[in-house]
Amino acid sequence: MGDTRLIQGRYRLLDLIGRGGMGEVWRARDESLGRRVAVKCLKPMGPQHDAQFTRVLRERFRREARVAAALQHRGVTVVHDFGEYEGVLYLVMELLEGRNLSQLLEDNRAHPLPVPDIVDITEQVAHALAYTHDQGIVHRDLKPANIMRLGDGTVKICDFGIARLGADIGFTSRLTGTGIAMGTPHYMSPEQIGGQQVDHRSDLYSLGCVLYEIATGAPPFDLDDAWAVLVGHRDTPPEPPRNHRSELPEFFERIVLDLLAKDPEERPGDARELARRITEGRGVPAIPAQPRPPAHRPEQPPSNEPRLPSWTRGMTTGHKAGGTSAALRTTPPDAAAGLTGEWIPRGDTRREQPVPEPERPTPSPELLAVLAGRHNAGLSLGRLGRWEEAGEVHRAVAAEREHALGPDHPDTLSSRYEVGFTLSRTGRAADALREYTRVAEGRERSLGTDHPDTLAARQEVAYVLGQLGRHFEAHQVYLAVLASRERNPRLGPDHPDTLRCRHNLAFNLSRLGRLEDSFRMARDVATARARVLGPEHPDTLVTRYEVAYALGQLGRWNEALQTYREVAEARKTALGADHPDTLAARYEVGISLGRLGRSAEALTLYRDLVEDRARVHGLDHPETLRARHGLGVNLGRMGRWEEALDEARDVCAVRERVLGPEHPDTLVSRREVAVGLGWLGRWADALVEYRRVAAARERVLGVDHPDALASRNDEAHCLEQLGRGAEAVELYRRVAALRQQRGTR
Repeated sequence: MGDTRLIQGRYRLLDLIGRGGMGEVWRARDESLGRRVAVKCLKPMGPQHDAQFTRVLRERFRREARVAAALQHRGVTVVHDFGEYEGVLYLVMELLEGRNLSQLLEDNRAHPLPVPDIVDITEQVAHALAYTHDQGIVHRDLKPANIMRLGDGTVKICDFGIARLGADIGFTSRLTGTGIAMGTPHYMSPEQIGGQQVDHRSDLYSLGCVLYEIATGAPPFDLDDAWAVLVGHRDTPPEPPRNHRSELPEFFERIVLDLLAKDPEERPGDARELARRITEGRGVPAIPAQPRPPAHRPEQPPSNEPRLPSWTRGMTTGHKAGGTSAALRTTPPDAAAGLTGEWIPRGDTRREQPVPEPERPTPSPELLAVLAGRHNAGLSLGRLGRWEEAGEVHRAVAAEREHALGPDHPDTLSSRYEVGFTLSRTGRAADALREYTRVAEGRERSLGTDHPDTLAARQEVAYVLGQLGRHFEAHQVYLAVLASRERNPRLGPDHPDTLRCRHNLAFNLSRLGRLEDSFRMARDVATARARVLGPEHPDTLVTRYEVAYALGQLGRWNEALQTYREVAEARKTALGADHPDTLAARYEVGISLGRLGRSAEALTLYRDLVEDRARVHGLDHPETLRARHGLGVNLGRMGRWEEALDEARDVCAVRERVLGPEHPDTLVSRREVAVGLGWLGRWADALVEYRRVAAARERVLGVDHPDALASRNDEAHCLEQLGRGAEAVELYRRVAALRQQRGTR
């Protein structure tokens, strides 16, 4: 096949990216949808196969391809289409940019992978297997070459259904006397070797072999002779992985050994249990392995009394992922019957229509109307700020829409998008990230990479990455989305959605410390929004608010104060005096006044703001408490320390009750209590409060977090004031060492 070859007049083959036992894989372009795909062309059977066999094979192919196409999970390769063209069976799949585990081991010169990568891969594969096993599907050929790790760290299992097809072809070939070889034995379960019935636990055993190899650099039974490998799977306990690599966590070794149990009943019950064990084990420090006695190795059965199935005779070891033995990388020609070697499809140029995928029953209009109504009800709950209830509604609607319409239907994805939105609004950013990623992937499959709905989902992915503090990753996503929006003729640089993306990018730049870049971009977006939307449009004012923030971070507080005041006045006119955005701008005016040393003006502003916040939101609302905190800070700046201390204590007590004792805002108030005590000369009491803040920040944020280190500096300063200079010096040194250590990472 060449680069001008079209399959079914739709899939243009561009270049060969892989060749294996069952055929070739091509990078291709779907001319109908304008997207890149991978096309796997399965090799046609030779003339040794009769017409009945070929007919059975094609029917099995169609059946198993439908199985593969029905799988919808981020950990499973997506199958878009399948059919037969000029005598060649083909599959159209998503194009994956990454390396399979076999390639990763080869890239690493057959050395094992890093421990965090191994644990992450295990957890992702476990979730994917849990999903497929729930669908009643067993892979049957799990091995490093069938597990792909993409550039963003996502792990996908490949060849579901097709692996089963290969097993079926092998079985049928044995019946017809062709003697086809059955793959590599390095990852086969004992029940597979014995020719017994297999279920999902066979996949778990194969996964154990894969994990053993990527963790130690070699499969559990790394032998040159196929018979010895098979006997090892059947009779020999594997050597514990930590005997080869002591830094492996103990919980991981226990999991691998449980997966490699000879009896399926002794393995984990299912992949979901495996995923749970991995999740629970994450973060457990590895303990150096203790010397272990050699594993007992039962004698192998005499060669004249084989207990292995007859079809294993003459079997070669095949190609395992790791190792350098040439014997393990060479397959004799007679082991390649039917599915290996060079091939070129021949025949006439007549085209067949692709075999249609089974259609989902059309849901009734009544059901769709009910689901649309419930979706709108969820939106209404969100507008009322009842995010938990809205999330429950959207989750239920998403599940029903997926059942009725399919996982990639726009309505299903719309509901999932709203699920992500509610998760983001309720502080569950990690869950929101998973949901938005799922929506983005689904929309990319069904609508295309540059569709506005796909870009909207990807933009939300960037937003929640920022919420999680992963600002560099967020920056990369924002840049990609912005480039797509600007080159899209339906959008362009001045489209409101493009401007929203540029605004978010400016916000994220400031969190990366790129303050000048953030200021310039925010200023440009504010100008564009004023031109496109109007100077008092809420979006324009949001960006001007960001301009003011950037000015303050750059120390240009007079300009920041002027901008915040203009935003506050404009919001008062457009939104009303009591709107939360208006009140937020007034709070920032107070911050700017305080930074400029105009504390008397700030104090008056904060007293009015506290009154307004309490009237609108209540006395215990976090924003009311934030305004009271600002009031207390400015009392201190004016030297009114008794009043400042009383205010700080009151705010700290309410925050502890409402937000919790280790909430960041609570700790800020507790530090303000310590500051007041210090200014009043009560250094012993201040030391107690400073230490409480430092200990809590270390528990929550880590010992080398900047806020925790700042608290320890406060403690050292307090020790100096108490005349405990030696302790203060020692603490200053410890803080300096932690800062240096953090800076070198």
